[in-house]
Amino acid sequence: MGNKNGVPVLRDQDVVALSKSSGLDEVQVKEAFNAFLVEHPKGKMKPKDFSEMMTKAMPKKDASKMEKHVFRIYDSNNDGYIDFIEFMLIFHIMSDGTPEEVLDKIFRVFDVNSDGSITKKEMARLIKDMYGLIKSEDPEAQSKDLIAKSAFAEMDQDGDGKITCAEFTAACLSQEQLSKMLALKIIDIFVEEE
Repeated sequence: MGNKNGVPVLRDQDVVALSKSSGLDEVQVKEAFNAFLVEHPKGKMKPKDFSEMMTKAMPKKDASKMEKHVFRIYDSNNDGYIDFIEFMLIFHIMSDGTPEEVLDKIFRVFDVNSDGSITKKEMARLIKDMYGLIKSEDPEAQSKDLIAKSAFAEMDQDGDGKITCAEFTAACLSQEQLSKMLALKIIDIFVEEE
């Protein structure tokens, strides 16, 4: 993305790259960009705008505590904003990506400080923020602490006290019970209910 006289513009190479990665044709990419600019004239979505979008997308889901975590998935350069390219990339991965690509992005939800690994403290914090979503579907769910400890043990395959993206992905793909449930809770945030 570039700027022309302070106005965000989508460069030709961005249009080509996004049309390849998103499955949209170049006209659709430009239309999506123009729609994004109508909502976000500076070309960047602020956390407040993201919060409003999440509320509209999930009026029945208790996702307010998850907003800051989900925001990290989109804000790949950690500048505090979501630009159109970041938005489109995640939109595409969440709708058409491989399971590994999707889990790689979901890992960013759990990696609260974005250092490339998940600690027990980060897991506990995320479970605390997710607990409303977990409890709404399973009133008999275990306690927050037990879920956090069990999920961490399931994912930390080498027992070094940190979960890497590879360990996280492997645990979710191998159908580990809690790992899979947690990943699916995050995916539910992105998937429209019929």
